[in-house]
Amino acid sequence: MSALLALFLAAAGFIFWQGFGAEAAFGWMLLSAAIPWLFVLNMIPPMIWMERKGCAYIQDRVGPERAFIPGLGLRMAGLIHNLADVVKLVTKEELLPKHVNRTFYVAAPMLSMAVALLVGAVVPFCHELRFSDGFVFRAQALDLNVGLLWFLSMSSIGVYSVALAGWSSNNKYGQLGGLRASASMISYETVLGLSVATAFLVHGSTSLNDMVSGQYGTFLEVLPRWGICTMPVGFVLYMIAALAETNRSPFDLAEAESELVAGFHTEYGAFKFALFFMAEYVSIVVQSLIIVTIFLGGWQPLPWNLLHHDWLVEPANAALVLRWLLGATALGAGAFGLWCLKWHRTNRLRWKDSRKNEGIVLAMMLGFGPALAALLAVLLWGGPTSADGGVFTAAVVEFSALAGKTLFLCWVFVWIRWTVPRFRYDQLMHLAWKLLIPLGLVNLIGTAVLVKTGVI
Repeated sequence: MSALLALFLAAAGFIFWQGFGAEAAFGWMLLSAAIPWLFVLNMIPPMIWMERKGCAYIQDRVGPERAFIPGLGLRMAGLIHNLADVVKLVTKEELLPKHVNRTFYVAAPMLSMAVALLVGAVVPFCHELRFSDGFVFRAQALDLNVGLLWFLSMSSIGVYSVALAGWSSNNKYGQLGGLRASASMISYETVLGLSVATAFLVHGSTSLNDMVSGQYGTFLEVLPRWGICTMPVGFVLYMIAALAETNRSPFDLAEAESELVAGFHTEYGAFKFALFFMAEYVSIVVQSLIIVTIFLGGWQPLPWNLLHHDWLVEPANAALVLRWLLGATALGAGAFGLWCLKWHRTNRLRWKDSRKNEGIVLAMMLGFGPALAALLAVLLWGGPTSADGGVFTAAVVEFSALAGKTLFLCWVFVWIRWTVPRFRYDQLMHLAWKLLIPLGLVNLIGTAVLVKTGVI
């Protein structure tokens, strides 16, 4: 993480030093390599927080709130527990059981994390940036014309880490977990492949950039041309398969506590244990990014060609959008600051240490400070006046739209986990082979007919 952050800062420094455009091509190359992994890795703390708070909300309890930063009293609604987890897992003693196959035992968690990160390399995070000097930058680590095939091939390798972890542990619960994960992956990889095959038919390409561009316009003259409207059955099938691919409930048979203790990671602890669950959250984020790219318009901010890229890059339109965004930021941050002050009155009576001051600290850091900065920007800054300024504004809006959709889908993953009970193993196989795969085949044939007749 620190290496990627250093790469990002080096790229940004090189770009500002050389100037925006073709002169800083090397810096832009470094930036395109760093953005996908920085985005995915920085989503891990919010995902852990979302998991805990979402679970607590659904189960009608408070959730994490006790860990705090002494002096400032910051608890951040439980986010500081993530820091406590990092300290705990990094400082715990690393044990290597004598009965394990050492090479594969150590390699399995690293493989799970590496594969999860590689999958996100082909996701486009915004429209390509075309500068006034002709230089083109793509916020995408790998701009492949077979991007979706890369995703399918890399994600299918993920089962090896789980199978290796279970087998190398030389533990009966671990081996059963690995076998279950392998069977589940084979079954639901087929479902996933059938669902994305409809996207191949509709867009006539395996490039994720082409799929985002193909979702402009309308479908049946009323609906947006987003994949969720043109391929609704494929969207449902993909969501179900994605839950199984990430080993999330109700498909987490590989680590069923009531049957297999902890399943494939029974013999793991400390940081190796953490790598497995970091990889799980990374997989959730990457699957959400792919779903957004194929079915929810990708980085398009709104359906029906609203806030179209060509309109956004015009300096006058970019200035208007920025003023509206800054105004909304000022209002939202100001309202949050007032709420924090109200919350401070409760904290003064509840806590007897520095936590009683958290409301004031948050009000200044995340409330009135950002609100004042945004308000001054609205009053004193007229917005971008150059063509390159419009390009940057469009990129910020589109990146924010992609991030917002991804966060919503991540919440859907959490919501389903803590709402739907776990299937039995035979029910898992029955669902895949007797229901979802036949439905996927019918959907594929039906989509081919609609494409051939020109309906889609």
